[in-house]
This record gives sequence, C-alpha cells and structure tokens, in this order.
Amino acid sequence: MSRLRELMEELCPNGVEYVPLWSVTIWDKKFNAVERDKQPIVENYRYLLANDLFLMEVDKGDVFLLSTGERTGWTTKELAGEYLKEGEVVSIPWRKSRDVTDCIKYYKGKFVTADNRIATSNDITKLSNRYLYYWMMSQGKVIDTFYRGSGIKHPDMAKVLNMQIPIPPLAIQNEIVKLLDDFTELTAELTEQLMTELTLRKKQYNFYRDSLLNFVRVDDTIVQTDRQTDRQAQRISKFGLLRKTFDVEWKALGEVAYYVRDRIETKNVPVDNYVGVENLLQDRAGRRVADSLPNVHTSIAFTHNDILIGNIRPYLKKIWMANCSGGTNGDVLTIRLNEGEKILHRYLYYTLSSNQFFHYDVTYSKGTKMPRGDKGAVMKYRIPIPPLEVQQKIVSILDRFDALCNDLTNGLPAEIAARKKQYEHYRDKLLTFPRING
Repeated sequence: MSRLRELMEELCPNGVEYVPLWSVTIWDKKFNAVERDKQPIVENYRYLLANDLFLMEVDKGDVFLLSTGERTGWTTKELAGEYLKEGEVVSIPWRKSRDVTDCIKYYKGKFVTADNRIATSNDITKLSNRYLYYWMMSQGKVIDTFYRGSGIKHPDMAKVLNMQIPIPPLAIQNEIVKLLDDFTELTAELTEQLMTELTLRKKQYNFYRDSLLNFVRVDDTIVQTDRQTDRQAQRISKFGLLRKTFDVEWKALGEVAYYVRDRIETKNVPVDNYVGVENLLQDRAGRRVADSLPNVHTSIAFTHNDILIGNIRPYLKKIWMANCSGGTNGDVLTIRLNEGEKILHRYLYYTLSSNQFFHYDVTYSKGTKMPRGDKGAVMKYRIPIPPLEVQQKIVSILDRFDALCNDLTNGLPAEIAARKKQYEHYRDKLLTFPRING
C-alpha cells in the first residue's frame, strides 16, 4: 500500500471536505464583483507591465520576475526598489493571451510581479501554498472559462473565488506535493535529455555536412576531407570521408544559377505556399506556414527545387529548398539552377546550407542594425562541383542525417506533449477526493 493511500485511510476514511476558495486564501486586491465578507484581508502588490518588468532583467540576480506569461527572469533588490516583495505565492495572469495553465506560477522568495492576481494561503497549517498551486493547475481548464473579453481577456474573479477546493489534512497535502514535485522533476529531466540529444545530433549533422562539402588540394589532387585547412590536410590520408579521390570543378554560383525574378499575383498564391523571410526558420530549420498573405499586388514566383535564402540578418542561416510552387518577396533570395547544369538540386542546397557559405554571406553583408546580404557577392560564391556520382553520395549521406534530425525535431514536441498529458492525468487523479457525506 502506498504512503498516500495509508494516510487517506488513516486520516480521512470518510472523504475530504470541500470549501470555497475565498475561505482559505488571501488575494492581492479587493475584487468589485466579490462580496466584502469574502475578502476580509488583502495583500497589496505593486505591479509592473510586462515590458517594464523585463527592463530590470539582469544575468545574475536573486529577485524573481513573476511575469504573466511563460517568460521568466531575474533582477536585483536594487533594481526592484519599491516593487520588491517577498513571500510564498501562487499567481494567475490578469491579462492572458494563452491557456492559463501555461501562466499559473508558484514562487517562494523575493520577487517583482507583473499584472498578476496573486493568492496565498490564509493559514498554512490548513492549506499548503504548494498544494494550492498544484490544485490551481489541475483546474486550469475550468479557470480558462472564467476569462472574458474580445481581445485581452480578464478573469471573472467572483467565479474563481467561489471554486470548491478539497482540503485534506496537511500530511496528505504534503505527500501529494512530494509526489508531484518528483514527477515534475522527472518530466523536466526528460525534456532536457531530449533537447540535449537533438542539439548533439544537429551538431553532428553540421559537422558531417561541412566536412563532406570541404574540398582541398593535396599534392596537386583535389580531395574531399574532414579537415578544415590545407595545412591539416597534408597530415592525413588523401582519402576523405568518401574514401576516394576525384576531380572537382569550381564555379561561381552565378555561373550555374540565377536569381528568379518572375512575378505572380499575390492573390493567386495559396496562403500555405507563401514564404516571406519571417516564415523561414533560423539555423536551417526549413519554414513555417504563413498566417496570411501580404498586402501587395505581386510576389516573386518560386517553384519546386528553387532554393530560398533569407537575405535579412544572414547570420540567422535561413534557407529552404522549395517542395512546391508559391510566392515570396524581395527579402528572400530565390535561386534557381540553370538548365543542363551537372549539379543535383539537393547538392546545391546542401552547399548553400554549409557554414562556409553563411560565413561568406555574413562577411559581405551590409548594414549594422539590420544587415542584408550582398546579392552580387552571393553570386560570386565559389561552388565545388564533383562528379554526379559523388554529389549523389554526399546527398544520400546528408539526407539520412537530415531525416534523423527532423524525426527528433518533430518527435520532440510529441514526446513532451505525451509526458505532459501523463503528468496532468497523474496530478488530477491525486487531487480528486471523495467528498465527506457525498
């Protein structure tokens, strides 16, 4: 028998008392729609708007920034000034734009708050603040229904305070908190492990991509090698990752490809097929579907196998190989191979995805605040062109790495969501009690 079950049978064999939330909590202000006798005491907290809250953020601080959203941070007592508070609190946002379960917070210590509604137990010998937090989380979907408004939504606090909270003996509350804390820690560790695995796989992928596309001269022979410099290459075998030597032709990008300038009426572009620079994901992660079409008459028309490169802030390494026809704008370089070139489309894509290319692009970019790549310089970038069978081998290897990284990238949110669902089920089960007398 589990410790929790033993405690339940010992301390509350007939069920658990449910009471209105207002009777066991103190909030940060008097609410207009709540009767005065339900709020005999309030604890006032001066708050800041989110933007002002994070203006005081520092790298090293010991004062928590209690925001209304998912973002958190730290500041110092000196910067906090008159907004500094200390205590053990549970908060829900006064204004929300996402599910409230993403915004409910617990904190114990020194903090500065944004525009939250803050609760604390009015008697910690009867109600644990940590237990209160977990119970509020379990009721997140219910609390969500209490928010009203067409734009920014605010909670109906009368409904929040009238919610019925189960109050088992403190020993049971503490046992539930311990179990949920442990489960929370395990979930966080798993998420961190998955993220670490993804980071390592991407790092490995980037290494092999750049190595496979790095061709150097050794003893008057062009070889593919896994080293970065000619000097290093002199100390290794002439056989690189492909274990063979071969002839490599070098050409400027402008000799084998050109910028697409064809136009299409924007209204004729499906929303899913529009790709602006904001739709390209950084670090070579592809693209996300656009939310809407831009308010312009025409767009640049791209087609299958064209390569789209973000030309604003090239250090973000935004690149995508089109798998459809669609439209884009002048902030995206649309590159198309000349007909008849002995270059595989996907080989060219991987070449332009390399760190070598983006380093070159950044070097020749213009501007400081919002640098742009130099279109002329991009077309002068030298492309190594090995035989087609070598290109195919390189593409095959990199496609496998790409698929692995995509599987991890796509699978990661699904795995985290599954763990979150499991956690929520476990939490809600722990916080469900039979009522005394039904």
